[in-house]
Amino acid sequence: MEKYDVIILGAGAAGLMCAARAGQKGLRVAVLEKAEKPGKKILISGGGRCNFTNVNAGAGNFLSDNPHFAKSALARYTARDFIDLVKRHEIAFHEKTLGQLFCDGSAMQIVQMLLDECPEENVDVICDAEVTAVEHKGGQFAVMASEQMYSSPKLVIATGGPSIPKMGATGFAYDLARQFGLKVVEPRPALVPLTLGGDDVLFRELSGVSAPVTARAGAGKKKAEFAEAALFTHRGLSGPAILQISSYWRSGEEIGIKFLPEADAEWLIGLKKDYPRANLRTVLRHHLPDRLADALADRIGLETEFSNVPDKDLRSAGAQLADWRFSPNGTEGFAKAEVTIGGISTAELSSQTMEAKKVPGLYAIGEAVDVTGWLGGYNFQWAWASGVACGEALA
Repeated sequence: MEKYDVIILGAGAAGLMCAARAGQKGLRVAVLEKAEKPGKKILISGGGRCNFTNVNAGAGNFLSDNPHFAKSALARYTARDFIDLVKRHEIAFHEKTLGQLFCDGSAMQIVQMLLDECPEENVDVICDAEVTAVEHKGGQFAVMASEQMYSSPKLVIATGGPSIPKMGATGFAYDLARQFGLKVVEPRPALVPLTLGGDDVLFRELSGVSAPVTARAGAGKKKAEFAEAALFTHRGLSGPAILQISSYWRSGEEIGIKFLPEADAEWLIGLKKDYPRANLRTVLRHHLPDRLADALADRIGLETEFSNVPDKDLRSAGAQLADWRFSPNGTEGFAKAEVTIGGISTAELSSQTMEAKKVPGLYAIGEAVDVTGWLGGYNFQWAWASGVACGEALA
């Protein structure tokens, strides 16, 4: 039996960050990873360049049953802290839209940085180690992984959620949490394309068409809107704006799309005065891709010149374009979801240390926990922040 001060399950973003901090504190750490190499999700992120954080990251960019839970960790380890780490390792990076930071080179640089941060004499990253049993007796956790037994007084769950199963993702973290009596908030796909059916199915004929929109979903405190691009696909809707609102959408609800985000409520009436011989189709073609413009014009049905259209009809058309209602019949599921909403309930954990309140020595971090960020580097920032909070507390 191999004995350690800490066993971390999962060599992803949160697990490696936690291991680095714990190892730097002098603890002997085993990181057990079932894949053949560490950081597989990091490597595919951001098109292979890793959108490793967002300069705007704050608690307001995260969803959770307890929206206050993430505040402590995020405040103690900020995007600036991680940027400073990247700079110390001389990794070149650039900012894209909306505060998103990417490596100039490869996501492998981030994985290597995390491994380099783990003191070689203290941290063992053990791959091809699939956990088959975990027991807790006499203040010690015993973990069986690939026919090897590991023992430690502290165990960290950092195995993520079930999104992107082709990368080996599973709901293992939730099964383990339930084994120890911890509640799990029902997991569902997040940052995921939405599928269309029924009357909306005709919009799937626009597959490949993209346009800037404002997308809205949710209700009450869970309501949100995002002004980014939407993409029509052969199954429904995707693109950054749709991925963002998918985290707020629930089955059976509608979503609203504003197709011309800059237009006000009276814009068509104003055009009628300036261009009385124009019609809706030609105007929409001036602002939107032709196929999308034609589809919207066909459904609104105003084919005559503006001079022959009553103001109330133009106002109605403008209102429809400002809040076009879609009724998604589902999502493309965990296979296409970038992350998972839900997970180990934050009510079970200390927001300061990530330790389970009921089970001393048991911790949960990263995507395994019911904290989910927006698209654009926010989920990595939660991984870094929760990993640091836990790693510091382990010593």
